[in-house]
Amino acid sequence: MYLLKAAAALLSIATSVSAQDSGWKLVWSDEFDGPARSQPTSSKWGYDLGGGGWGNHELEDYSDKLDNVFFDGHGHLAIRALRTETGRITSGRLKTQGRFEVQYGRIEARIKVPSGQGIWPAFWMLGKSIASTPWPDCGEIDVMENIGREPSTLHGTVHGPGYSGARAITRQISLPKGSRLASRFHVFSIEWSPELIEFSLDRHPYAKVGRDSMPVGVRWVFDQPFFLLLNLAVGGDWPGNPNGSTRFPQTMLVDWVRVWKRASRAERAALNVDHVIALDLVGRR
Repeated sequence: MYLLKAAAALLSIATSVSAQDSGWKLVWSDEFDGPARSQPTSSKWGYDLGGGGWGNHELEDYSDKLDNVFFDGHGHLAIRALRTETGRITSGRLKTQGRFEVQYGRIEARIKVPSGQGIWPAFWMLGKSIASTPWPDCGEIDVMENIGREPSTLHGTVHGPGYSGARAITRQISLPKGSRLASRFHVFSIEWSPELIEFSLDRHPYAKVGRDSMPVGVRWVFDQPFFLLLNLAVGGDWPGNPNGSTRFPQTMLVDWVRVWKRASRAERAALNVDHVIALDLVGRR
């Protein structure tokens, strides 16, 4: 028991030091530490359900069943796409709508994406106003999208009125030497301010979209709260459909999702105190 408490204390210290170093404070997270074959808490996540193509001619039916959405018992959320004996494809799409929204900050997730033709994992955000303002006017921020036919390429995209679908404002980065995103976990993130959205891979910025760089005649809609989504789509207009090389099941593993806000001057001062205490405690080990 003592060792467990000591480990927890050291983890807390590491978190405090990390937050102090970066000038950010953690305001929301999910670490997915539940027992194997349990599901995310309903206080944090809800589900989109059903099929119908989702506006992209996708093939999957989204489900809240344990076969599609579950904890693996090793600290990961698994979102699994399955093909039944009848050929029906089921998968999962989770959202924080009505539970948590954020306006500005650092939004990030550590994810191991699946791979295969027609497989389309995503970590993204929609404007809270979607309930009264239909897409794309509500705004969409795609923190991470990857499609099976581009195993090395990460896409970061924003959608809004006049720049949605094929006309969306998109940026991308490809791993060097043909490395595959699916080969390991990566941290996908944005830093979002009133004037700018900056996309990062493994905490390395690779692109920016700014209010002052928008195309002439379109409107910046990223000045309202957004909610978070995690999903694993199959098929559709962009990735194309699975083919004979695609294997099922396909699983997207999410290690954690975290949302940070810039710390105020007073909060930074408090973090500085925590930092000094943490260093002192570490020094006494």
